[in-house]
Amino acid sequence: MQPDQISAADGLPKPRRFVAIAAISAGTALTIIDGGIATVALPTIARDLDVGNSAVVTVVTVYQLILAMALLPFSGLGDRIGLKRMYQYGQLLFTVATLLCFFAKSLPFLLVVRAAQALGAAAALSVSSALIRSIYPAKQLGRGLGINSVVVSSSAALAPTIGGLVLAIAPWPWVFASAVPFAIASLVLGRALPEPQRRDEPFDVLGAVMCAAMIGLVIGGAESAVHGDSPIVSAAIVATGAVIGWFFVKREQGETKPILPIDLLARPVLALSAIGAYTAFIAQMTLLLSTPFRLTHAYGFSAAEVGAAIAPWPLANMVVAPLSGWLSDRYPAGLLGGIGMSVSICALLLLAYMPADPGYFDIAWRMALCGSGFGMFMAPNARLIIGSAPRERAAAAGGLVSTVRLVGQTTGATLVAALLAMGVGAGMTPPLVAAGLALVAGLCSLSRLRPSIRNPPTEETQDVQPASQAR
Repeated sequence: MQPDQISAADGLPKPRRFVAIAAISAGTALTIIDGGIATVALPTIARDLDVGNSAVVTVVTVYQLILAMALLPFSGLGDRIGLKRMYQYGQLLFTVATLLCFFAKSLPFLLVVRAAQALGAAAALSVSSALIRSIYPAKQLGRGLGINSVVVSSSAALAPTIGGLVLAIAPWPWVFASAVPFAIASLVLGRALPEPQRRDEPFDVLGAVMCAAMIGLVIGGAESAVHGDSPIVSAAIVATGAVIGWFFVKREQGETKPILPIDLLARPVLALSAIGAYTAFIAQMTLLLSTPFRLTHAYGFSAAEVGAAIAPWPLANMVVAPLSGWLSDRYPAGLLGGIGMSVSICALLLLAYMPADPGYFDIAWRMALCGSGFGMFMAPNARLIIGSAPRERAAAAGGLVSTVRLVGQTTGATLVAALLAMGVGAGMTPPLVAAGLALVAGLCSLSRLRPSIRNPPTEETQDVQPASQAR
């Protein structure tokens, strides 16, 4: 067996493996931090650039939208040019774009820079899960994805704090620059990543454009329906995206390695995993975005008290995610996910029916319980998607995981905006809606325990793990 084949089957050797893990962790941290850190700086940016509050929100939405549009096309491109090369190019583009923030004197220029940042982040994020699969031995894949989940949750929790600290001592461009050290560290350490394996296959440019247009129009139209004042125009945008999507899916069915991984979604175990992840991320975002409004308006909490009350969620997630990832190397993801969603449903119902005058502890332990449940679900679910895909489709599976997460989070944010517009977003309705979505995720997870769904064909899993141990 050749050395590169050994590496592909058994991960990278130590200590190179640890350096590669550090590179992926730094890259993941910068994409998550940069996506959330700008929120804190929006009022300052609006004042300095002399634009309205509604206009400055596009600094965040443009980043999220471009990121969602580019993930799947970039994962397909990464298969062609090599995962390591795609990852490093993304980090370099992100770093250059971030430095350009210092020259932003107008909102349009800043939006162009944010779009470039999103493209760089998408290039790195689209192949990060596939790289994790190459870095770790197959028997430790769940552990690796659990560690990555910790990086995601802790970065998301730290982003507002970092943004506030930077704004206290420096102008707003430094808020974006605060992620540059992560990019530089990832670039330097990234030399230890698995060497790229190019495939001499043509890249489907038209398919990539259609994929990006489908996602961009559907998500953009849905958000405009909530924030805009023309439902007809919003419906037309969504309908256009749906029509493009219909033609795109029909076209992809004839491709051997489609950009939209419908070949993977045709397998019930992966389709159920994707649906479960999508509904779980909607549920998670619905609760996290609506809770500050409820605590502020219904219970009179201050901003600091709101932050302290929500903090147990990511803290619990940071503890449970690596544990569940480790367990997913030994027990079925369907079982772990079903347990996790059962815990989350109970916690969401407890959050919906809180006491009339709750104290900090009343909220904190419920949030910790809820975060634990979602942490128990996410890492095993991602492991099943990444680990069950054929090795040559690992980048597509990783792009699917990242896209489902981002689209689910965006859908959750749009749902909360709609509930707030209807006047029910600051009460018990959001946690009840989230509980219903968590129930769907839990049922999808438990459905994977059926032998006909749980055990894929041997030839599709023999390079991942023994068929008898398929989870």
